[in-house]
Amino acid sequence: MTPATAAPATLQIRDVVKDFGGGSVAVNHVSLDIHKGEIFALLGSSGCGKTTLLRMLAGFEIPTQGSILLDGQDLAGLPPYLRPINMMFQSYALFPHLTVWDNIAFGLKRDGMPKERIAERVEAMLKLVQLPKYAKRKPHQLSGGQQQRVALARSLAKRPQLMLLDEPLGALDKKLREETQIELVNIIHEVGVTCVMVTHDQEEAMTMATRIAVMSEGKILQVGAPAEIYETPATRFVADFIGNVNMMEGTVAVDEPDMVEIDCGYCRHRVGHGITGTVGMEVSVALRPEKIRLSRTKPEGQVNQVQGTVRDRSYFGSFTVYNLELAGGRRLKVSESNVERHREDAPAEGQVAWATWPDTAQVVLTQ
Repeated sequence: MTPATAAPATLQIRDVVKDFGGGSVAVNHVSLDIHKGEIFALLGSSGCGKTTLLRMLAGFEIPTQGSILLDGQDLAGLPPYLRPINMMFQSYALFPHLTVWDNIAFGLKRDGMPKERIAERVEAMLKLVQLPKYAKRKPHQLSGGQQQRVALARSLAKRPQLMLLDEPLGALDKKLREETQIELVNIIHEVGVTCVMVTHDQEEAMTMATRIAVMSEGKILQVGAPAEIYETPATRFVADFIGNVNMMEGTVAVDEPDMVEIDCGYCRHRVGHGITGTVGMEVSVALRPEKIRLSRTKPEGQVNQVQGTVRDRSYFGSFTVYNLELAGGRRLKVSESNVERHREDAPAEGQVAWATWPDTAQVVLTQ
């Protein structure tokens, strides 16, 4: 069982609105249940409201409407320093004049914890983030990844009921960010803390989160596990925002309980399941580039196929991306894994090729 199904909701966000006035509604009637032990990601582009929602959880912003309950306690009226919540910022906000040890101990000292317990807790946190030998160093003597782990240790030291991460890996370079994602998830799961993170990085959300909420213009468009969001997007926006996708507009030509056909003009899609729709209805077909296969010869027995010309291809090591020009100038993006070191039948630029995909590859969208 995942935490989403095995545990009760520890954080309940009920019909929350944040209206800054002048027609600026940053968060628009958002309701969410976040479960104990989850890493829950708020994902969206800049200005979608995700950071404002996180700041309301922390107590830095007051909701215009709605309620926020943590383990049944209404957080309304509680200032940030009285909430059982810790927030880790993108900048890490470490004290440059303090050692790693003292940075982690800072919040515990302010709470008046006995010295012996502080020492015990700090040593446990250093061990958890694998930094015992760096205890006497200052932040500027650490790498970006090490600073990130110190900030995490400081956030976890007070054993918060809820931890908030604001673009937690945004300050790291791509390679280090990828390495740190799994490390961070393992530490959070080991401690068992519930976590809400804000990110605009789709890969970060997909890698780290138990569930994702995709936001746009202050609203939640879809909530689900990473695979669910990616494979069965609920709207055109979600399909287009998460990963790469070929979005094709068409009309329903055949509507059967177990099959539909969508006429897009330059190609016809056969989809191996029914939809809630009628013949003539306008829809969009979302098709991921990695679901498509290319061949230099016309394939036999494929229900979904289209011919085009390879206009360009880009080699990325583990995969190659092709841009196929179809009739009328329409482009189809195809991504193929490079499972062979030297594929002899790979279509070259300027060559005619056939693209095929199974009838389970598409998602038909009506909104």
